Amino acid sequence: MLFVVTHAPAVSPTSWIEAPKDHKLGLCDGKIVCLNAKGKQLAAVPPWMKDEPVFEQLQALTTWLDEHATQCLHTVEHWMLRSLILPRETITQTWPDVAWRSALENMVIAAADKSGKIDFDQVGLLRDVDLKRGLGIVDLDGESKWLKSASIAVPHPILIKELDDLRELVGDLGANQPIEQLYRPVYQPTKEQTVLTSIRDYAGGMFEQLNFALGVCRRLGYPVRGGYATCKVWEGNDPLEARYYVGAEYPEAETETGELIFVNKKQQAVAMRDVGPVTFSEGVRMASAIYAKRKVEKQESAES
Repeated sequence: MLFVVTHAPAVSPTSWIEAPKDHKLGLCDGKIVCLNAKGKQLAAVPPWMKDEPVFEQLQALTTWLDEHATQCLHTVEHWMLRSLILPRETITQTWPDVAWRSALENMVIAAADKSGKIDFDQVGLLRDVDLKRGLGIVDLDGESKWLKSASIAVPHPILIKELDDLRELVGDLGANQPIEQLYRPVYQPTKEQTVLTSIRDYAGGMFEQLNFALGVCRRLGYPVRGGYATCKVWEGNDPLEARYYVGAEYPEAETETGELIFVNKKQQAVAMRDVGPVTFSEGVRMASAIYAKRKVEKQESAES
């Protein structure tokens, strides 16, 4: 379910809330601010105010807004990971919400036809939305135009042929993407890897403790089951799960990373040629990110 906040709280003469002792409270950049009885904004909310119901209500609101913004980011990333075909109305209806707009603005979108095929001839950075004119994009030529297709997609970068051109466009515009899309690391299997059912390019990464490896997986957002960091990607009708071995010994014991495999719903490892491009790229991205945090022995200098 998409929840839309049509107006973001902002500190202004009309958005202050009455508080005890003739003080007023408001929100500014996600933080609670306070005016004293003379109308002067204080450097910090007085300690006694933090026990007042009005403060607790605002604090609950800021927590909800933070969670809402995070949910919007995760949802748009989910759309990208699956390259989902979305009705144009999904974008037009969520755009008025500041959190949704922040998650969507400057993302690469492309038109899609009724069959669900993405039309990469109509692709660009999302910059504006108009109910009548459509979705405002900046295309590869740096031209502004309106995308009027009934359906659109937020494509995964591995599917975008003009990736370098779009990266250059983002740089020229000085735009920032809220979600890693254009600069997301992408990977493709080599000819030799296509016949393999496991990849060991990221094996042999040492961690002083399994706890350390598990902590890395947790910070990166990858669940660990049965000694494997996991990343499930839906591409087509059935998902595949990338699994990268990080160890299954005692938490305090030293551990070494191992194979990267992709398993189907029958828990069978499949050959890389049968792994979709998005799934393969995301699986290797996971293994690469975890492997990068391994223990690296310092080389002794030639003079020592």
